[in-house]
Amino acid sequence: MFDFDATLPFMALQFVILAVLLNAIFYKPLGKVLDERADYIRTTEAEAKERIAKAEALAKEYETQIAEARKQAQEIIAAAQAEAKKIADRKIAEAQREAQAQKEEAAREIEKQKQEALRELEQQVDALSRQILDKLLGPELVR
Repeated sequence: MFDFDATLPFMALQFVILAVLLNAIFYKPLGKVLDERADYIRTTEAEAKERIAKAEALAKEYETQIAEARKQAQEIIAAAQAEAKKIADRKIAEAQREAQAQKEEAAREIEKQKQEALRELEQQVDALSRQILDKLLGPELVR
């Protein structure tokens, strides 16, 4: 059935040499390339995770800064509105004082003109009274 001559050990030796050659020429370089690729993927993935973490931290920081800027803007707007209200109230009060002063000045002027008109009217009344007396009594008796 089987012939055990020198061929069997020679075939076994050939198989071992072929396995060693295939391992040295094909399997080790292929394994090395696969290991390098796996390392590259791991490092790239780690870098990507790190960049994502940095981006998220920056996004949170920017959101905080934006919220703070909005708060400051609202405070500035509120302060400006309060200042504008103070200025408006001050101007309104000043305008009211000026209007009151003008009203008082107009009242004084009216009173002055009234007094002048009364004096003038009194003089005219005196003159008319003299004329009436002159006509009634005669010019010689009145003076």
